[in-house]
Amino acid sequence: MSIQGKPRIVTTHVLNEMKLRGEKIAMLTAYDFSMARIVDQAGIDVILVGDSASNVMAGHKSTLPITLDQMIYHAQSVVRAAKRALVVVDMPFGAYQGNSKEALVSAIRIMKETGAQAIKMEGGEEILESVHRILSAGIPVMGHLGLTPQSIHKFGTYVVRARKEEEAQKLVKDAKLLEETGCFGIVLEKIPAKLAGEVARNAKIPMIGIGAGNQVDGQVLVIHDLLGITQDFSPRFLRRYHNLFAEISGSVEAYLTDVKEERFPNEKEQY
Repeated sequence: MSIQGKPRIVTTHVLNEMKLRGEKIAMLTAYDFSMARIVDQAGIDVILVGDSASNVMAGHKSTLPITLDQMIYHAQSVVRAAKRALVVVDMPFGAYQGNSKEALVSAIRIMKETGAQAIKMEGGEEILESVHRILSAGIPVMGHLGLTPQSIHKFGTYVVRARKEEEAQKLVKDAKLLEETGCFGIVLEKIPAKLAGEVARNAKIPMIGIGAGNQVDGQVLVIHDLLGITQDFSPRFLRRYHNLFAEISGSVEAYLTDVKEERFPNEKEQY
């Protein structure tokens, strides 16, 4: 994965090569320059500027409130830091549903104003016209099937999707339609592992899972969940690799004590 000793820049073509040789794809979210720089330098293949920023950065209960302008702001910050990873930006709710012309305008704004390499959209057959129009402009599109958080009010719950045969068949059909339309990859969220594996094996494009088992072509997690910054979200699929909430809280409490008791700054920490 290198050219003359330098890390290879990840493109949609590189992701396809990774799937062909069976190399798993590692994908994480990032929403700001500092975190994106850490993630990129660690070697992550894809950085998703997710509309989950609505939850972890802005404190909303769902992804619906975040705007296109806000997504562009977060993406601009991430792109400034990413030197190797492919940067994919979520199209927010309201930026593409039901109007393919508006979808194209939104996608063009993201690409022109952020410098990102691709956009991601939730949905299957119902958004094909928008996907096709965006692809026709030369903009790479990643799909998203299964649990689609922008449709939370339609589902009414965040439970596992596609357990029933009818919904599973629709997901398989939608994945095929998105691939045939020209998507370079698809995120499969919170669906049975067996179904996700079947979709991945029958697809030529990468399938990235979140709560979709280990038979897919790669995995994605929200960075705040992985690092243990968030504490009130503990689905089965989440593995916390750290507990930054506790570590940061301890540091802040120590600073507070030092200031109150006049131990900070000391003689060596002043001019």
